[in-house]
Amino acid sequence: MSIEVKVPVLPESVSDATIATWHKKAGDAVKRDENLVDLETDKVVLEVPSPVDGVLKEIRHEVGDTVNSEQIIAIIEEGAAAAPAKEEPKAEKPAAAKAEEPKTEKTSSKGNDDLSPAGLRVATEQKIDASKVEGTGRDGRVTKEDLVNYSKDGGAAKAAPAPAKPTPGSRPEERVPMTRMRAKIAERLMQSKNSIAMLTSFNEVNLAEVVKIRKALGESFQKTHGIKLGFMSFFVKAAAEALKRHPVVNASVDGNDVIYHGYQDISIAVSTEKGLVTPVLRDVQNMGFAEIEQGIANYAKKARDGKLGLDDLQGGTFTITNGGTFGSLLSTPIVNPPQSAILGMHTIKDRAIVENGQVIVAPMMYIAISYDHRIIDGKDAVLFLVDIKDQLENPQRMLLGL
Repeated sequence: MSIEVKVPVLPESVSDATIATWHKKAGDAVKRDENLVDLETDKVVLEVPSPVDGVLKEIRHEVGDTVNSEQIIAIIEEGAAAAPAKEEPKAEKPAAAKAEEPKTEKTSSKGNDDLSPAGLRVATEQKIDASKVEGTGRDGRVTKEDLVNYSKDGGAAKAAPAPAKPTPGSRPEERVPMTRMRAKIAERLMQSKNSIAMLTSFNEVNLAEVVKIRKALGESFQKTHGIKLGFMSFFVKAAAEALKRHPVVNASVDGNDVIYHGYQDISIAVSTEKGLVTPVLRDVQNMGFAEIEQGIANYAKKARDGKLGLDDLQGGTFTITNGGTFGSLLSTPIVNPPQSAILGMHTIKDRAIVENGQVIVAPMMYIAISYDHRIIDGKDAVLFLVDIKDQLENPQRMLLGL
């Protein structure tokens, strides 16, 4: 019985997908729920499992093809068995010849240690030595896409060139096509810039009290909940409380209507090899610090492993991004449509400030809010940012919901 393998139903925000990697070839035996192919969308990589046990009879779309929702990409013959590979009879060699026959060396796995789990899987299945592949990721790291292209081109196009002496006065250039995700990020950023009347306001926060709480209770928190108490949970909790008091910052624009959300679904910006993604912590207003920390940790792991799903990225009423992770002192974050505001965190620096007439050194952070001026007035944005500042400088306020 022939079974059709179709592209999963894609959400409205994803128009199509690209075939990134086939893990099986025509004629291979497959098992139920075994991953057949990876589909790359504008947001995530989707795995398409086999619906039955059988043999992959036909592949209708090759790597690089663009496919749409529920389009047939392969045919499986259910219950069939793969034909055994034919072996040519080998002539018996004399004993002396056998002794002199050189040993075949196994492919070295050196260079595969730094791959992501998804990349390691491609390297293992395609028997690729990552040390021979030119990396296009951050700091020259080899990405899953590099391995897919290397396999597709037979190892020729992406083979690492032999080191050459630089020519005096040379001006080398390299043209690399954008990934689908990077192209989509660029499109959304330009959409945000062109469609939103965006403005950014700044403030600074003294995090001395937060530092004291983490120092005093961090060890007990970790023993009780099994996870570290970080700075991010304080900002997420403070934002959720402030959004309750300033609902317009939690709203979104739909045509000529303003939609006020009676819940706080906060998107957390996470950096991956392919670009920035924003998985959503849902109903943060009902979460405690431990739940927030666990949710952030889970998303960070899924992002590193390439396991974020479309459901993880859908929705969100407000975004928090932390440029301080990379050392950013100050920035103007860009609003993530259809949301109307985004909070930017930055690096913590010990700075001299005046407190009660005395100059002291305190751990200070600049914070920023970029917002859609069509529905959020400057007063609302500033008061929201001051609310965040007051909660973080007096953490007992957020603990008591004040």
